[in-house]
Amino acid sequence: MSVATTTPRRARRHSAAAEAERKNAAAALQRALDRRDNGGATGH
Repeated sequence: MSVATTTPRRARRHSAAAEAERKNAAAALQRALDRRDNGGATGH
């Protein structure tokens, strides 16, 4: 079973809102990782 056949990807047709949402998700993930490793952006 190929994933490509079940979930076709759209080629560069992302809307600005979808792109912003992806960037926000990436930023939130990075903040979470920074908190986990004692000394990320906050320096705790």
